[in-house]
Amino acid sequence: MGCRICGLRLPDGAEIGRRVAETARLMVGVPDYDTYVAHRRETHPDLPVMTKTEFFRERQDRRYGGGPNGAFRCC
Repeated sequence: MGCRICGLRLPDGAEIGRRVAETARLMVGVPDYDTYVAHRRETHPDLPVMTKTEFFRERQDRRYGGGPNGAFRCC
């Protein structure tokens, strides 16, 4: 739907809801898997895409210091 005065496209309720949920997830440190997949396919089509589980674990390890060395870090 567009503004009757200036023609600016206004988002519908579903789009607003998606944006609010995405913002809330990013605020608490949960990255968006769908955004990752879209980016990966667009900019690195020759490289494999992690599964959702692999993506979540990799992001947790990166944030909290897990992984092969197992060192904990909070920030």
